[in-house]
Amino acid sequence: MVKSRTLKENKDFRRVYYRGKSEASPSLVTYAAPSRLPYVRVGITSGKKIGGAVERNRARRVIRAAFALYEAEIEGCWDIVFVARTRTTEVKMQEVARQMEAQLKKLGLLSEKSN
Repeated sequence: MVKSRTLKENKDFRRVYYRGKSEASPSLVTYAAPSRLPYVRVGITSGKKIGGAVERNRARRVIRAAFALYEAEIEGCWDIVFVARTRTTEVKMQEVARQMEAQLKKLGLLSEKSN
């Protein structure tokens, strides 16, 4: 099982936002930038527009669970940031996972024939 690491520093998030590519859907935005590190780093953000702490935590939990399905299939070394949207708290994890898979394929992180 491949284990990704957590993106923690604000400068790393900003680098991914400004230098990376992005894909958006109604419940999730994905940013990805190549990394020089030999592993994948993942960051998840959810702003105050989403709701209270309970809703923000649920959104992050749903995104984390969806990413766990595709974590081992990511090819290469990337820094990835997932941004929760208001609809993230309203949809099921399977819907977020479906949108995440499509976004990761468009960004070139997953091969087209996976799943």
